[in-house]
Amino acid sequence: MKYKFIDVQRSLYSIGLLCRVLEISKSSYYKWVGNNRSSKKDEYRALVGKIEKIHSDSRKTYGSPRIFQKLKKAGENISKNTVAKLMNENNIMAKTKKKFKVTTDSKHNLNVSPNLLARNFNPENVNQAWCGDITYINTNEGWLFLATVIDLYSRKIIGWSMNKRMKKSLVVDAMEMALRQRKTAAGLIFHSDRGSQYCSNEFRKILRRNNIKQSMSRKGNCWDNAVAESFFSTLKKDLVFHEEFETRNEAKRKIFEYIEVFYNRERIHSVLDFKSPIEYELNVA
Repeated sequence: MKYKFIDVQRSLYSIGLLCRVLEISKSSYYKWVGNNRSSKKDEYRALVGKIEKIHSDSRKTYGSPRIFQKLKKAGENISKNTVAKLMNENNIMAKTKKKFKVTTDSKHNLNVSPNLLARNFNPENVNQAWCGDITYINTNEGWLFLATVIDLYSRKIIGWSMNKRMKKSLVVDAMEMALRQRKTAAGLIFHSDRGSQYCSNEFRKILRRNNIKQSMSRKGNCWDNAVAESFFSTLKKDLVFHEEFETRNEAKRKIFEYIEVFYNRERIHSVLDFKSPIEYELNVA
C-alpha cells in the first residue's frame, strides 16, 4: 500500500511539472484527458457499430477474418486481432457450423467416368471446369433435394434445381440452367461424384451434346469434389440449420434468395481475394 501511495505521488508530481512546462492549469489538463477518453469511447462505439453492420449484412455468417477484410476495403486502419477482440467483447459471433450427411447413390451398375479434374479446383478462366452435387433439406412436408452446378473459377452457382425426389431430372435441370447462362468452352470439364443421376444416359447425353468432358470422384473420396461439398456446408451453416421450413415451397424461396441475392452477389470468399463470385468475375474480366 505504501509503494502504491508513492507511485500516485510521483504521478501527480509529473503531471504538475508537465503543466508548468506547458504553462497550462491542472484543470485544463484533466479536461483534455477527459475529452480524449470520450473521443476514444466514441471511436470504439463507431467501430463496433461498423462491425455490427457488416455482421448483420452478412446474415451473421461472417467471423472476424471476413469482417476485417470488409473494414480494410472500407479504409479502416485496424488489425485482425483488434477486430476479433471487439467482436468478442461485444458478443458478435458467426453462426455455428454443423455437420451434415452426404447423399450419394453410388451402388449401381452404370459406367463411371475417370477423374479428369484431379482436384484442380482453381482453373485460370470461366467455363474451364464446373462441378456439381446433390444435397437434401429438411422441411415439415418432407425432404427437398437440391442439385447445383458451380463454375470452379469464381465459385459462382450457375445452375441449380430443387425437387421433392432425388431423380435424374434433378441434375439434368440444374445442368440445363447452367447451359442457358453460359457458353461452353472447348475442353470444359464437369466433375461430380459417382451418383446414379450423373451416370444416367439422360445426363450424359446433355454433356455429349455440348462437348463437355465428364469427370467423377474416386470411390468413397469426398475430397475429390470438395468445392461442391463446401458450398452445401456453407448453405446449411448460413441458412438451413437456422430455419424451420414449414413447406417445400418456403424452403425453395429462401434457398433461391440465398443463392441469387446473397451468395453469388455478396458473400466474399478467401480463395477469391475476399470478393463475391460475381465481383470476382467482373474484376478479372
